Order: sequence, then C-alpha cells, then structure tokens
Amino acid sequence: MLGVVDLHCNYNNTAHHTDEIDSERLVVRRGQPFTITVECRSGLFHPGRDQLAIVLDIGQKPSTDNGTRIKISSSDAKAEKWRFAMQADQYELQLTLYSPADAPVGQYTILLLVHSDSKLIQKKAAGQFYLLFNPWCKDDTVYLPDKEMLNEYIMNENGQLYQGSWNDIYPVSWNFGQFEKDVVDICFEILDNSLPALNNPVADILKRKDPIYVSRIVSAMVNANDDKGVLLGRWDGNYFDGIPPTRWNGSVQILRQWSKSGAKKVRYGQCWVFAGLACTVLRCLGIPTRCITNYYSAHDTDGNLKVDKCFNEDLDVLPGKRKDMIWNFHCWVESWMTRQDLPSGYDGWQVLDPTPQERSDGIYCCGPCPIKAIKEGNINVKYDASFVFAEVNADVTCYIVKKDGTKSETAVYCHQVGKCISTKSIFGDNREDITEQYKYPEGSSKEREVYAKAGLKNRLVSSNTKDVLIAIKHTRAVHGSDFDIFIEVCNNSSVDKDVGVTIVAKTVTYNGIILKDCHKKITSFSLMASNAKKEVFRLKYEHYGEHLSEHNLIRITALLLQKGKNELILTERDIALAMPQLTVKILGEPMVSRKLKAHIKFVNPLPITLTDGIFTVEGAGLTDLQEIKCPVEEIKPGEEVTVDVSFIPTKTGLRKLLVDFDTSRLRDVKGYASVIIKGTPR
Repeated sequence: MLGVVDLHCNYNNTAHHTDEIDSERLVVRRGQPFTITVECRSGLFHPGRDQLAIVLDIGQKPSTDNGTRIKISSSDAKAEKWRFAMQADQYELQLTLYSPADAPVGQYTILLLVHSDSKLIQKKAAGQFYLLFNPWCKDDTVYLPDKEMLNEYIMNENGQLYQGSWNDIYPVSWNFGQFEKDVVDICFEILDNSLPALNNPVADILKRKDPIYVSRIVSAMVNANDDKGVLLGRWDGNYFDGIPPTRWNGSVQILRQWSKSGAKKVRYGQCWVFAGLACTVLRCLGIPTRCITNYYSAHDTDGNLKVDKCFNEDLDVLPGKRKDMIWNFHCWVESWMTRQDLPSGYDGWQVLDPTPQERSDGIYCCGPCPIKAIKEGNINVKYDASFVFAEVNADVTCYIVKKDGTKSETAVYCHQVGKCISTKSIFGDNREDITEQYKYPEGSSKEREVYAKAGLKNRLVSSNTKDVLIAIKHTRAVHGSDFDIFIEVCNNSSVDKDVGVTIVAKTVTYNGIILKDCHKKITSFSLMASNAKKEVFRLKYEHYGEHLSEHNLIRITALLLQKGKNELILTERDIALAMPQLTVKILGEPMVSRKLKAHIKFVNPLPITLTDGIFTVEGAGLTDLQEIKCPVEEIKPGEEVTVDVSFIPTKTGLRKLLVDFDTSRLRDVKGYASVIIKGTPR
C-alpha cells in the first residue's frame, strides 16, 4: 500500500538552515514544518476510508507512558503539540509535519501506521531525523531576531579567540566546524554520555526541550573531570602523553578523537580550547553562542569576592591557604536564551564556563548565568552568579610577608580585575569590547550601587592616597629579541624622598603559575618633590628564552620602599611576547571539488636553531586535519622554510585555512588564509 518514502533532505534542510550539516539525512529545527512524501499504489489507499497515523520515537526504549513515543494524527490541531497535514492523490501522500517549539531535541524515528475499519493494516518505517533548537522561530526559547547575529552565532564555522594581555591583545583563529561531517552525531553522543543521561535516560531525553538544561550539560561534558567528558585540562606544561593545548586549531579533531576512542578523554585543553569546543557543540545544536575573553580574570575559590597575593621580601610568591588566582586571560562562552526559570529581566546572553575550576551542584560546570545579573550585582541568581561576578569584579590585595612573619599590605586593586572583555564582532574579524555589558562605568553611582549590593565595600572608598606611585611600561616585546622595561616612580609630595626599588622578571603561565625568576635588579635613588624618575630594566633573550611557557608571558613585579618609612608599594604587569606569524597563500582557482594548494612560509626569528618542526593544517569545508613534517631537520636563526599543502574544498562560501607550526623551542606559530570558494559552474 505505502511504498518508498522521500524525506526531501536537501529541500527541508535548506529551509531549516541545516543543509551544511547534511544533504543526505534529514536535519530540521523545531517549531518549523517539514514535508515528506510517501509513494502510494493506485487505488490501495482511500483517504476517506483509511486513516494514517504517525509515530515518532526518541530515546533507546520509547514508550507512550513516559512521553518518548509520540503518536500524532492530522486531527491534532493544537500548536503546542506535534501534528501533521496530509494531501493525497492516487500516486502519493504528501505529509507536512509540525513540531512544537519546545519539543526535545534529538534523533527521532518515523513510523507510519495505516488503519482501515479500525484495524491496523500496515506499518511502514519511514526513516529518521534530527531535531535541533530553532533560533529562527519566535516561539523557541533560543529565538534570536537579528539576521546578522544568526549568521555569526549559528552559521559561522570560523571564529576568533583572544589571548595576550589586556594592554596587548591578539587574536587566535579557531575552526568551530559545527557543520563538518558527523559533528552533529558527536554532539548528541556527548549528551548521551552525560551523568544525567546515564543515570536516568528517559528524564534526560524529556529535559532536552530546555536550552538551560542542555547548555548546562554541555558545560559539564566539554571537560572530562568527573564524567565521560571530552577534554582533559592540564596547565603544568607536561603534555608528553597528549597534544599541547596551544597546538589545536579547532574543535573538529578533538570531537572526532573522543568519539572514535569510545568516549575516552582527549588530552589536553586549556580555557580557550574548552570555550571553542563548547561553542561548536552549542552552535551545532542550534543555540546561538559566542566566545568571550576576560582579561585579568579572577578565580575566587571561597566566594568572598577577593583574591589575596602574598610575596616575601625577594618578591617570591608565597602559597596561601586558598588557591585564589588571577588568570592573565580567561575564556568562556555566552549563549542566547530566554530564562523562564528566573524573574523577568534575565533573558539574553548567558555565561557558560566549561573550564573545570569549581564544582556547581557537585559537578565541574558553570552557568548558564545571565550577564544582566552580573552587571546588576545580583550574585544569588542561578547558576553560579557569584563565581562569574568575581571573575570580572574581585578585589586584589597584595601583601609582603617579612622574615619575622609580619604581614604588610602593599596594594589594593579595586578596578584591576575584568578588563577588556572581548568577543569577535559580527562584522568580520574585528574585536568587540563588551565590558559595558558586564559592568557600569568605573566611578559611576551605578557602579557603587552594584558593589554595595554584592558586598564589595572596599570599592566605595578610594585607596589611591599614597604620595609616591610606581608604574611599569615597556617597549614592544618580540619573542627572540631584547627589550626595555621602564619603572616610573612619581613623587607627588612636597618633600624629597629616598626610595629603593626591587624589580623581578618571571616567566609565567597564562593562569598565573610562576615558572622561573629570570632576571632581577635592585636600585635606590633620591627623588625630588613633585618629580618623577624612570629606571630602565633591560630584559635579554638569554634571560627568558629557556624558561618561557607555551603562553610566552613574562610578569614584571616592582616593589618600592621609602627609606625611613614602613610603607611598601607593589605593582605588576604581564607582558605577552609578540609571536611571529606564518605566511599562508592560496594558489589555484577556488572552486568546490577542485584541487587547491596552500603555500606556507616560516622564518625563524630566534637566535637559536630550531628542530622537530611539524605543520598542522585544517579548515571547515576545505580539508580535514593534515600534518606535514618540516622539510629540513634544522632551521637556523633567520632561515626560511616553505611547504606546499594540497586540498579539495567541499563547501562554498567564505572559508578559512588554519595553520600551526610547532618546533622544539618555538611552540605553535599560527597563520591563516581566507578564501571564497565558488560553486562548480553549470
């Protein structure tokens, strides 16, 4: 009676903005109809006499009792329910299915049932489809009405993450690849391996209607700390049994490696890798998402909204009782959704932090937390508002601990944490500063109101009462070169001062772990009233070269002591060394299914010979990951090496080829080339 079923994958997927995910499987978005046709042998189906019903199953053991088996008929006309409309002729049935805008996302199977005179006369398996969130649908809780934002936060497979320091920000290109082959399958595999799914699969399936629930699961599953999550974090520089975090160019290889291994954790990630990975999964599932970088980000472990830093008199960092830290930068994601679980006013962007820092409800995850709650100082709003508020607002207090154990406060920084909060603009690869979405302007009455509400009483009193000030400046710092640091001491008083200054340069990781004191200078001088003096501190490559982490960061700490006065003043500055860039040129006519070549060039900027070079290349719609060994065993100072890489584009549009070059002593030099791929002419 009912014959071949055509799911019209290409037509439906195009209408549902999923055609880049697949053209051979049906992938649709909830709240939006899709059409299938069923071959009907002439005269064997009578619309007036025979009745058609559709059964949709989701989950491993579907049942009508628990809501995972849905039986629908054309008579179900309520918009909040599944329903279908049918048009029939003697050759085929055209079925238009309507999904509710709050249906659980996941993989559904379709079964057609034909009844005649109340008797079941045929069962027909009609295939499967994936149902995703729908930010184009006004009734979906992830609805985003701005077309340009949808193009960026759902459809764009290429992104920019931001690293460096707040006064020297640099971008890092990232291949999200949310529409690459099999990524959608892996995203649902991630949900299926979560603790709630393993403990109670039926309850988990039904809760997948809610982007709040799904995004929180993704935040937990991107890291592998306490579940079958994807990526294991490591920050100590020892990556011998895995991939260094800085080598990754995108999310796709990580996801495929996790899936292929049977959900074994991938080694290793750090915050920007966790954020990039979460962005891929959430965009693929249909939740608008963007990556965020917060500079000078606080990690407050005890919830007091403060970070204490203790030094001895040699400016060595002393371990405290708590593990509070300041990260030079920290990356998370924001996802767009309605917060129906909260009072009005908290819809819009929500912070999700997949980097494993603190447990939330017993699991390493964070969010979703409305950024509006952070801006207003409402730190009791779920989820994890207090922790996120501290990341962008915590006070930093510095102490010097003397040999006799006495402790002297040297500085209180009330506006140092949470600088230059950044994301990629929807208009190209430019950086957008969104700090004002998290904070009111410094010194404003609203800022003081928020701090009082959150309990940051120190912010209401100015701490800048010292008559001698110290500041750190520097010339452009390039990896492999010598550069100058200037310690500027200003005497604002009406009397002369005798001062002593201790300056220490240390190599650090981006999350604040001290690796090595690499240079030190102690000096003293007289400073006339209402005058200033600059002290030059020269840092040579031989001082720092062997001790750098993969983040290429140097921390300068300066301590000032006024003679005859028991007052110490301390200041710090992190310097991100400028890295060389690879030159990447695309050769050939950029068309789908036509071979292209990338010409890649690297010049060694260091005064040492580099060995063990390897190039890594990938790009969504261009090529899967390729690794190419450096054509020479040694690259001498100033020497140039080139390689050519061939690939065949599979998708049209603006694409980006990302390249990484890793060596024995210079880690993960990056480069990229953008290219517009045209379709094959007809």
